[in-house]
Amino acid sequence: MAELIRRRGAVEGPGRAGAASVAAAAFSALAQFVLVVVVTRAFTADEAGGFFAVTAVVLMAAGIAKLDAGNGLVYFIARAETYGFLGISGYIRAALMPCVLVACVAAVVVYPHVGVIAAVLPVIVLGDVLLAATRGFGTMRPTVLLDGMVLPAAQLVLVAGVAVAGVAEWLPVAWGLPYVPVLVLAAAGVRGRVPRSPYLPGTGRDLWRHTAPRSVAGGVQAVFQRVDVVVVALLAGPAQAAVYTAATRFKVVGQLANQGLAQAVQARLVGALARGELARARELYQAATVWLVLLTWPVWLAYGALAPWLLGVFGPAYGSAAPVALVLAGTMMVATACGMVDVVLTAAGHTGASLLNLLAAVGCTLALDVALIPAHGALGAIAGWSGGVLVKNLLPLWQLHRRYGLHPFGRHTLAALRWRTWAAA
Repeated sequence: MAELIRRRGAVEGPGRAGAASVAAAAFSALAQFVLVVVVTRAFTADEAGGFFAVTAVVLMAAGIAKLDAGNGLVYFIARAETYGFLGISGYIRAALMPCVLVACVAAVVVYPHVGVIAAVLPVIVLGDVLLAATRGFGTMRPTVLLDGMVLPAAQLVLVAGVAVAGVAEWLPVAWGLPYVPVLVLAAAGVRGRVPRSPYLPGTGRDLWRHTAPRSVAGGVQAVFQRVDVVVVALLAGPAQAAVYTAATRFKVVGQLANQGLAQAVQARLVGALARGELARARELYQAATVWLVLLTWPVWLAYGALAPWLLGVFGPAYGSAAPVALVLAGTMMVATACGMVDVVLTAAGHTGASLLNLLAAVGCTLALDVALIPAHGALGAIAGWSGGVLVKNLLPLWQLHRRYGLHPFGRHTLAALRWRTWAAA
């Protein structure tokens, strides 16, 4: 009986956290969608495209500067629960200091290209790392409330205010200011959970020995997520960048849903694989995958069918991007069917393989972008992005199958569909 309860818990454990994360992801995606509508309706395509390119550069730089320290903290904090989180405050300090330094350097580098909004880079980085630390303690509430709700809502309100004023130059500032309260509240959340303990020698070395390969991979991932907008702006102009951003805005639905479920089960996956409990890891992976598919496939099918009408919401000039939306929808359906495959791979300790996979994906995207964007604009960009996404998901899927026999669907899929037991977890 005890074994049955434990096995049921493996599937049901991420239930409430996963549901809350996906709900926050849905809210965030909606807020970001409305934000894009506000910007494209209030400003010209050139002004909107310039704003989208600037925010993409800032988020890429922040993604690099994070050094994936957040995931490193989740790994060490989750493993430290068995001995009362002794020395965890040292791990947090060891994670934050290099990130602050790199973020400040990145801010100086991008300032000539993005302006004063570069100052928000260290704030974004610190807030993200501290929120990750709270997830290591097994709670999703700070991430759900701050990153999933407060941040996108505040950005939407401030950007809408700028749109009413009609001053495009203030758009980046309105978008960046909400990161400040998020950082303050995230720091308060960590402080309330970290026990006071002396710094243990070797803490920083252990953290960065584990995290270093993922630091590079995290930077590559940040580039992969947003380089397409920047490349379109450079090769085809800001107007095409605005069209591309509008047509692909719904891709954030899949990204945020996947991120929400991954955040909810990441600590459990690390613990299960650290203890050699492959069956439990399989249950978690399959449970998260089936819910990811159920939650996102209806969105992609509807988006593909309604794309001409939906894109018209952004303005008359955006309705012609329906083919971009169709490629996006099909690609995201394949990607979500693979589940949080890279999270599983890194939780198993294969950070080097994850890095190589990401490099291959970025290389594929850039090669296709350079070849296709000059002639096809936004459609060429989505083709490049699609190629990279397929590489990014199918390579680790094959690696997990070869090494561990893990699949995104299996005998635990049906168990995960029992909503009553999932919601009660």
